[in-house]
Amino acid sequence: MKTSNLVFILSIISLCSICFAQNSPKDYLDGHNEARKEVGVKPLTWNETLVEYAQKYVDSKKKTCEFEHSMGPYGENLGQGEGLTGVDSVKMWLGEKEFYDHKSNKCVKDECLHYTQCVWNSTESVGCARSKCDNNVMFVICSYYPPGNIEGLPAF
Repeated sequence: MKTSNLVFILSIISLCSICFAQNSPKDYLDGHNEARKEVGVKPLTWNETLVEYAQKYVDSKKKTCEFEHSMGPYGENLGQGEGLTGVDSVKMWLGEKEFYDHKSNKCVKDECLHYTQCVWNSTESVGCARSKCDNNVMFVICSYYPPGNIEGLPAF
């Protein structure tokens, strides 16, 4: 094989790995489960049914990129931004931890509901998906089962 062909093939492989970097099931799970471990909650498992649900939803938003919840049967966290990865999204949601007061079970100005869904004690599984909207903005969704953020109950 000519050197130029080999370089071309290796370049394509490298680009593909960059495309999938920070968006694998492990990437989504690692961030969630590290935060759950910190608060003494058992780890989440990856759920392909939730992945399919999430993918169908983000794909339905490609044209408009409307940032709104699906109002479906699962818990949900959404993220949107140019070049946004799964890892970025999970970090953003977990960054809301500072706005959650566990003792009072309150959020400062409702600014912690993404965090509480990530660490919700009774949530067992997650499935996430990501899609590029027509305006080049990335739309990320993680769906959770059973859903969290049940009013009046503590996250953990």
